[in-house]
Amino acid sequence: MRDINSLNKVILIGRLGGPPELRYLPQTERAVAKFSLATNERYFNASTNESEIRVEWHRIVTWGKLAEFCEKYLNQGKQIYLEGKLRTRNWQDREGNKRYTTEIEAQNIVLLGKKEDIPEKQSDSEPEPDTSDFPADETAEPDKEGEDEVPF
Repeated sequence: MRDINSLNKVILIGRLGGPPELRYLPQTERAVAKFSLATNERYFNASTNESEIRVEWHRIVTWGKLAEFCEKYLNQGKQIYLEGKLRTRNWQDREGNKRYTTEIEAQNIVLLGKKEDIPEKQSDSEPEPDTSDFPADETAEPDKEGEDEVPF
């Protein structure tokens, strides 16, 4: 039974510490990408009477199509908005010691910054997406024709 008074949600805005490392799991061929994300926090240091910046590093893991997206579009220094959840996993190291790590499992990533910061397509052979199967945007401005009619 799920506890309805519980929430595991992380929201970060930060910059990548390096390019994502993409690999595929051997049995399932599922994509997984890992990268680090830096967030900055300004605080006042009373002993020096100056404001300083504290950098926090976060371990990020993504799965499936999102992992492939990260490998294609993210690079070092790129600023992103990320939503995800905390995950702790454990394993045994070579000496038999039990080890733990806590990571952020990203569920949504939005690129921030200027459009020209997004890298060009990897190859010219990649076809442009066909949007003809998608419904028209309902929030788009209606045609000027028939503007006086009330749709009841």
